[in-house]
Parts: sequence; C-alpha cells; structure tokens
Amino acid sequence: MENRAVAIVVGGGPAPGINGVISAATIEAINRGHKVYGIMHGFSEIMQGNNHNVRELQISDVSRIPREGGSILCTSRANPTRNQEHLDNVVRVLTELNVGYLVTIGGDDTASSAKAVADAAGGRISVAHVPKTIDNDLPLPHGDCTFGYHTAREVGTIIVETLQTDAKATGKRWYMVIAMGRTAGHLALGIGVAAGAAVTLIPEEFHEKTIPLQKLTDLIVGSILKRLVAGKNFGVAVVAEGIVEKINPDTIPDISAVERDPHGHIRYAELAFGRMLRESVAKRLKQFNCSITVVDKDVGYELRCARPIAFDREYTQQLGYGAVEFLLNGGSHAMMSRQGRELVPIAFADIADPKTGRTRVRHVDVHTETYKVAGKYMIRLTKENLADDAFMLKLSQITLWDVDKLREELVDAVK
Repeated sequence: MENRAVAIVVGGGPAPGINGVISAATIEAINRGHKVYGIMHGFSEIMQGNNHNVRELQISDVSRIPREGGSILCTSRANPTRNQEHLDNVVRVLTELNVGYLVTIGGDDTASSAKAVADAAGGRISVAHVPKTIDNDLPLPHGDCTFGYHTAREVGTIIVETLQTDAKATGKRWYMVIAMGRTAGHLALGIGVAAGAAVTLIPEEFHEKTIPLQKLTDLIVGSILKRLVAGKNFGVAVVAEGIVEKINPDTIPDISAVERDPHGHIRYAELAFGRMLRESVAKRLKQFNCSITVVDKDVGYELRCARPIAFDREYTQQLGYGAVEFLLNGGSHAMMSRQGRELVPIAFADIADPKTGRTRVRHVDVHTETYKVAGKYMIRLTKENLADDAFMLKLSQITLWDVDKLREELVDAVK
C-alpha cells in the first residue's frame, strides 16, 4: 500500500479555496513519495468507467494555485451513489490506476458519496473528505465554518453594500437580494448582518412546516413601511434562497415543474424565486399606495469562484495537508476538521443522520445570543409598532389607509 497513488476529486458547487486544498494535498503526497491523480469534472466521468479525464499532477501544476478561485480540476454534481454500477465503476477505475487513497472535496452530498466509495472499496481505498461549501451547513464542531464561507460572505457583503448605496442614491428603491443557501441561512445571515441590510430572512426562523408566499411578502413589506415612517424610502432585504422550500407549493405553482440536480435538490436558478418575490412585494406595496421600485438580485454565482481571502488560503492549506497526513498514516472514512490549532478527523459515522445515513445538515440556531443580536439590528415591524398610536398615524398618512384597517391588515407583517 505504501506506493499506491493519491487521487483528488471535487464535487458540488465551486467555493473559494478549493485550489488551496488541491495544492497542499498534492505537494504533501508527492513529497512523501506518492503519485497524485486529479480526477477532472467530479465523479461524472469515472462513474461511467472512463479514465481519460484523469490527470497526473506535479508540484509545478499546483504550487501557485491557492490564490486562484475556481477549481483546476473543475467540479460536478454527478452522484455515483444512485446506481450500483456507477459506484462499482468508480472503485474499478481508481483501482486500475493503483489509487489507494482518495481525497474528496465537497459539501454534504460529496461527503455522502465519499463514504459510499469507501464502503464499496471494502478497504482497498482509504477515503478522507475535506468539507467545502459557502453555505456553511456541514456539522463541524464548535460552530467552526467550512472553507469558502468567509470569502463568499466578504464578497457578498460588498455587493449588498453597493446595492444599498444605489438604492439610497436613486431613492424610492428596494432590492430583494436572494442569497445562496439550500437549507440553511448561514450565508444570507452573515451577508445581511455584515452589510447592515434592513432585514434578513432565513428558513430557520419559520417553525411552521410551510408558509404562504404572502407571509414572506408581508414581512418584507412591513420592513419597507417601517422605514418609510422613519423617512427612509430605500433599502435592501436579504433572503436565503432555501426559504423557498418552506413556502407552500400551492402559492408557487411553478415549483412542481422545476428541474432537480442529480442529488434531488431543486435548481433554484430555474425557479426565478427572486422575480416571484419582487412581483409579490411590488403588488402588495401598491395596495398600500406606496410608490417604491422593487428590484430582485440573485447573489451566489458571483461568490463561488472569488479569489479566496487570506483566512481561506491558510485554512485550506491546513485541511489539504491534514487529509493526506491522515490517509498515509492509515486513516479512512473521515472528514477533516480544524479544531483550535489541531487538525482532527471526524468519522463519517459521527456526522451521518441516523435516519437517512446521509451527512447531517447544520442549520442556524435561532435560539442563540448571536442570532438574537442580529435580529436587534434589523428593521422589522413589531407588535409594539402596531400598538403605537403615533407610529400608526404616520403610517396611515403614508398609505392613506385607516389606522384600524392597517392594524388588521398588517398582522402577518409582524414576526
């Protein structure tokens, strides 16, 4: 086993810092006497039994890439676990290349695929997973972030700050920013708080199984109306894209026809959620006689291949090194983490959902002090506002609605 090769594969969406992991893992493996193969385009080719897109990596190929965004190996969402033949092909191709060690880089879906490959190999291939996702939704200990998240938040914050300046400069304008985050609101919340968005909405704050689109609409409209009372006719609302899976499908008729990826997830870009929300908010504002331009803006693809900030460059170097060190020392079936100043493998069994066997998703804990503080600095319509006669009189003058009617109408605008 000593002279067997190391293979590296990237799955899922891009995230800043992928190249840092590839670089560190490649250099450490070569320095310890092992060939390194880069598997191009995720599992998509090798699960078909093809090895023509497998590339042997040299130190000269990777020494300067940690500063670059994207992935020199490319990536894909191909899922080898849906078909036993595909899984067998992955093991066969890697075995034919004399691969004894596999480093996978990806999110929860890739982590689940990594475990499946390790199981199917029956000990012939040792597997270490490096957690990557700008969604920050993998269950790392102590609330530690996944790599790529901090860079994505930084770039997203700059975008939202620019939109806020534009909204203020033009006046009577609100942006609906739809931020990436499939089932967890970490990125949206991080961007919204850092940029000082008027309001940020994430799926975790809704405890109901489903909510109507009108509920989400009214929460945003409530923020807009409260800002108008304060003399501000502009702003930005940040909404996590994953909130769409909380919305009652009967209120979004198009959702049943939306294409899904190989892991069964909704392709949000196909749903045009931002457009739906913009139209719903604009229609509601007209009912309140408010002349506000509403603009939707998806923020996600701009973040995924950004050049990693210093934090992620250092972080990914450590994770890439740690994955190879773990494998060559006899380890397998684990995800790498950095805990304090130590690199610690976490067994796949410890991050799996006991019901599904898949990697658990980490959600925003809305009961923490940090979330409470985030909420304190948002502009949200409250029950106290509705009970405040002076506030409601001003709102009545703006909307030309009777105060009592406003109180009745805005019940769903209060969270």
